[in-house]
Amino acid sequence: MGSFNVGCRITNHVERDKSVRVPRLLVDTGSEYTWIPGDTLAKIGITREKKDLSFVMANGEKITRSVGFGIIHVDRHFTIDEIVFAEPGDLTLLGARTLEGLSLAVDSRRKKLVASGPLPAA
Repeated sequence: MGSFNVGCRITNHVERDKSVRVPRLLVDTGSEYTWIPGDTLAKIGITREKKDLSFVMANGEKITRSVGFGIIHVDRHFTIDEIVFAEPGDLTLLGARTLEGLSLAVDSRRKKLVASGPLPAA
């Protein structure tokens, strides 16, 4: 597929006047969750709601991290999602759940995000 990065803005879902720009996230459809440095999330008051969640890294290593809730904005698209409090050494990632919530898909040929089209209904 080839990798590429995008920028985003993270907003505190309770105090909407608190937000931060994250200039580079690796778009990673292999990661369920979006990973943002924990100090960045703490700076805007996002709290650790779920603690000690287990994750399996690409190399098979098992780790635990905390997760909080925030609003993720990419261009004119936005969604609320669970965000991992990344620790030093962790990648900053835009994960598959967030992409689905944003109604965006990966155009691997052009290395960009594109609208995924109408949402399916029952």
